[in-house]
Amino acid sequence: MSEHRGDPPVIHPTPLEYLLGLEGIALLHAFAGDYDREFAEARIDEVRGLLEAREELGEGAAAQPVSTVEGYASWAEFYDEAANQLVEIEEPVVREILEGLPRGVALDAACGTGRHTAYRASRRHTVIGVDSSPAMLERARAKVPDAEFHEADLHDLPLPDDHVELVVCGLAVMHFPDLEPVLAEFVRVLRPGGHLVLSDWRPFINEIVLPVVKTREDGSPGYLPVRGRLTSEYLQAALPLGLQVRRCEEPRVASPLVDENGVDLHSGEPQEHVAGDPPSIWALHRFCPEAVNAAWRGKPSSIVWHFQLD
Repeated sequence: MSEHRGDPPVIHPTPLEYLLGLEGIALLHAFAGDYDREFAEARIDEVRGLLEAREELGEGAAAQPVSTVEGYASWAEFYDEAANQLVEIEEPVVREILEGLPRGVALDAACGTGRHTAYRASRRHTVIGVDSSPAMLERARAKVPDAEFHEADLHDLPLPDDHVELVVCGLAVMHFPDLEPVLAEFVRVLRPGGHLVLSDWRPFINEIVLPVVKTREDGSPGYLPVRGRLTSEYLQAALPLGLQVRRCEEPRVASPLVDENGVDLHSGEPQEHVAGDPPSIWALHRFCPEAVNAAWRGKPSSIVWHFQLD
């Protein structure tokens, strides 16, 4: 489910597109005065080198869209163990908000492996988890055996009206093309005065969404479609439903993002780029680490909302 209406398209991302995009953003920073002329000239020289290395970089491969059920099934086994900067930046903000809320019945919508479910259960909430991925739910049930779990879609929650005091939804609504029906379902199950704590990822630049490359069940290249939203879109969907803003945070990506060799400073795990495979952006960063750090500098990693139902 991407920005495109109807079926998500087949895409063909190439390494050169991503790398030249990074260089262009870095050059715009230089143009704005964030970097000196020497930095700008180095980027222009690097662009020339990348163009000459086009054959070495490869042309990538066409990638078919992957459903969230299929995509998260391949992640479930190692999701909790893998380094995930997005989660680690978002989670402290969400937990700070949750700490200030009273105990009650809490719904973890799109609970995944149950990271928010486990946290609320540890704070003596009665917790319900809902997710569409059986593989992720299996992990969540093992992690929080006393919680109630349901395999369901967020458009049709298996709960009665006015059933919970709190809904938590972490990094999931990016998978839905339309936000309003999902929020309306959250409002339906919330009791008056209840709280919604919602986090979502932020697109790379404005509404540019970088594809999350996955391997499909048949071994062919795939990607998990996601949608990027403007801050105003959340408000346009939430306010008419009676949700009032109590807090909004946009925590930023750690800077610098990579070391001088292009290795992610968060995970410290170098990745190998293989020409002809769908490009992994983390494997490509070694080709232009200075441009990577300039392009990603100051970028919000996520947006975290605290709403209360009027």
